[in-house]
Amino acid sequence: EVQFVESGGGLVQAGGSLRLSCTASGLRFASYAIGWFRQGPGLGREGVACLSSSDGRPYYGSSVQGRFTISKDNAGNTVYLVMNSLKPEDTAVYHCAVNYPYCGSSLINYDTWGQGIQVTVSS
Repeated sequence: EVQFVESGGGLVQAGGSLRLSCTASGLRFASYAIGWFRQGPGLGREGVACLSSSDGRPYYGSSVQGRFTISKDNAGNTVYLVMNSLKPEDTAVYHCAVNYPYCGSSLINYDTWGQGIQVTVSS
């Protein structure tokens, strides 16, 4: 069974930064594409970022491109999301997720995901 431990969310003012972390267990971490999607209040799922398992190339959603950076530590089975220049519209529950073997289409389709962590950006 795949399990995720997500951390790093919270409340931040617009323009601030946060770093999310997610440690996954129960899978061959390096073989999976791993990323984040989010769901804002009353909104559908939105792809945020994903790291390809084959070449480690990052993919970003258009709304976060240039502000967010995804990285991973295969030894520690951990993926990170550094979020800079945060905006109120970034407010959402952020979910860590994996897909085998590639990043899902539109960065929203994954095999399995964590419960999520709240990020709130105040104006």
